[in-house]
Amino acid sequence: MLRKASVAVAIGLAVLLTALPGHGDDPKKDPPNKKIAELMHRKLESSQKVLEGIATNDFTKIARNAEELMQISKEAEWKVLKTERYELYSNEFRRNAETLAKNAKDKNLDAAALTYVELTLTCVRCHKHVRETRETSFERWPTGE
Repeated sequence: MLRKASVAVAIGLAVLLTALPGHGDDPKKDPPNKKIAELMHRKLESSQKVLEGIATNDFTKIARNAEELMQISKEAEWKVLKTERYELYSNEFRRNAETLAKNAKDKNLDAAALTYVELTLTCVRCHKHVRETRETSFERWPTGE
């Protein structure tokens, strides 16, 4: 079972790395709001610390950073779109962060690793949705540039 968790962590890391710098956004096209960029950077740091906690069997680190992820997701800057799908992804992210904290409390490393992968995939899906929604909006309502 530990081997499966290790594979899950490796997959999670690979997925997370695809969502790094700029989270897939083209900075020339759509420069991010500074507060949003800072929030996403904090989310990335906390996510990386969760992974570190999983890799080192540090349940305190997993729990602390899962709770930080929940707090980040409640900040006003978090809500960058007003779509039903965005709401679903945000809620799924919070549920995964809560589950991660519970996994840490229960000292269940395998469950934490799998939940981490789910959390990361939710991030990737949400960032993709945001990009696609913004691209569609730009096509319908050109900026005149």
